[in-house]
Amino acid sequence: MDIHSFIFLLMEMAGTIAFAASGAMVAIHRHMDAFGVCVLGVITAVGGGMTRDVVLGKVPAALRDPLYVIVAAAASVIVFCIFYFRQDLFKGKTGEWYERIMLIMDSIGLGIFTAFGVKTGIDAGYLDNTFLLAFVGTVTGVGGGLLRDMMAGVPPYIFVRHVYACASIGGAVVCIYMYRFWGELPAMVISAGVVMLIRYLAAHYRWNLPRIERDE
Repeated sequence: MDIHSFIFLLMEMAGTIAFAASGAMVAIHRHMDAFGVCVLGVITAVGGGMTRDVVLGKVPAALRDPLYVIVAAAASVIVFCIFYFRQDLFKGKTGEWYERIMLIMDSIGLGIFTAFGVKTGIDAGYLDNTFLLAFVGTVTGVGGGLLRDMMAGVPPYIFVRHVYACASIGGAVVCIYMYRFWGELPAMVISAGVVMLIRYLAAHYRWNLPRIERDE
């Protein structure tokens, strides 16, 4: 394994763990049991990639290599155990950490998987198709979280929180053009960082549309 492949593997594992942890935390917050926590964690981690592969006409990578599912399940179990033995973490002021950790985990996973979605599209031979690459990059980034929220019965994160999908789209576009001019590794690393930065700034400065109160 060369250094580039090793870096990419580390990035994929980091994204898988981050998304699995966010899925597990949503499941715990919704009072699911251990199995539900594992299912939601795995779906969050691999759901976007599986959707991307279906769009590209490929057998999903998560089915060809169970490593991603195993890592996601293990991360979900660890999160479940932490919150099982520390049930006070969602109570009082410590409950504020839930939103902070969710933001961090989702930002890491979103940035990494958006970049890998673009890379997968390029590897499939679509380097010149900017729209398709941006689409599969965004689907890879937000697809798992969308499935997670639908299964948990909560408003999808991509529609209500911190410029979520827009950050993924922006990162995908950055990755595409940097890949064409600077190569694979710089494009992957910088675009993932761009997504995380947009998510941080959006959360810090509250870049959300105001809620419209409806008359009952």
